Amino acid sequence: MILTVALPEPPGPISQVSHTNESAAPAPRHPRFVRITHWLTTIAFFALLLSGGEVLLSHPRFYWGEVGNANMTPLLVIPVPSSRSTIPTGYSFNLPDQNGWSRSLHFQAAWLLLFVGLAYVLAGMRSGHFRRNLVPSPSDRSLGALRHAIAEHLRFAATAVGDASSYNGLQRLSYLVVVFVLFPLIIWTGLAMAPGFTAVFSPAVSLLGGQQSARTLHFVVTIALVLFTLVHLMMIVLAGFRARVLPMIAGTTEENR
Repeated sequence: MILTVALPEPPGPISQVSHTNESAAPAPRHPRFVRITHWLTTIAFFALLLSGGEVLLSHPRFYWGEVGNANMTPLLVIPVPSSRSTIPTGYSFNLPDQNGWSRSLHFQAAWLLLFVGLAYVLAGMRSGHFRRNLVPSPSDRSLGALRHAIAEHLRFAATAVGDASSYNGLQRLSYLVVVFVLFPLIIWTGLAMAPGFTAVFSPAVSLLGGQQSARTLHFVVTIALVLFTLVHLMMIVLAGFRARVLPMIAGTTEENR
């Protein structure tokens, strides 16, 4: 009797396992700390504008020096009616006085802006955000390059809006001025009008020439920030609202998503 032993079939060729590396996720256009601080700053800034406008109606006149009142010649007069009958404005009526909520909201929003700004600057310095994204390149630092960039923006040229992945030279310079000049000035002049703060840090107001000077400078810097915001929004619309706003919300551009 012949015994038949069934040998196991030899294994087939070893299949090659392909290790496909998943493509690395694209780096976010805006880091998380930039996106968070941007929207918190936006909320604080518009709260300051709303409440500051209401505070302004109490006395829409500006002076220079330490003191100022309705019996003095103002340096600047805002042609709007006042919420107080003791302030001469040329209008025959007075607006409702709402200094309670407006001053409270202004104070709270100002502290939010201060702490958010400090967090943004510290995180930006630590991560190299300013060096990589806001400091203009050497080719954009010359006076000729700056004049050319301004001319391109005034003509609404395609090169003025740039692309969604970077800032052009004029944008970088504008953001640096806002972050390191205008916002510190708006905070400084605001604190210089606070008696509790100036009682401890009197040079904060004396260096500005007095509390009325601080109030006037506070208003001028506010106008500069409002103008920047209007130009900023206009350029976003011209460059493509979705392409610019989406990265500031989600971090990446629509193409990368």
